[in-house]
Amino acid sequence: MTTLTLIGKPDCHLCDVADEIVGLVLEDLPSGIADQVVTERLSILEDPALYELWWEKVPVVLVDGQLHAHWRLSADRLRATLVEAHTEGASS
Repeated sequence: MTTLTLIGKPDCHLCDVADEIVGLVLEDLPSGIADQVVTERLSILEDPALYELWWEKVPVVLVDGQLHAHWRLSADRLRATLVEAHTEGASS
C-alpha cells in the first residue's frame, strides 16, 4: 500500500487545484496500482503540528510520509512517483 497525503486548508485555491490533480492522477492509474493507494486529506487548521510544519507551503503532498511537492503539483511527476512506489512495493 502507498499512502498519499494532501495537506491543505479551506478556501485555498492551490489546495483545490492540488486536490483535483490528485483525483485525476488516481483515476488515470491502472486499477492494480490505484487500488493500492490510500489517500488522506488533512487540514493545517485542524492540527497545530501540521500548521507549524506546513503553514507557508500548502498545499503539501506526501507520499508514504515523504515530501513529494508543495505549492504546485505536477500530475506527471505524481503519477511517476505512485507507479514507482507500487513497483518498489511489489518487488519487496
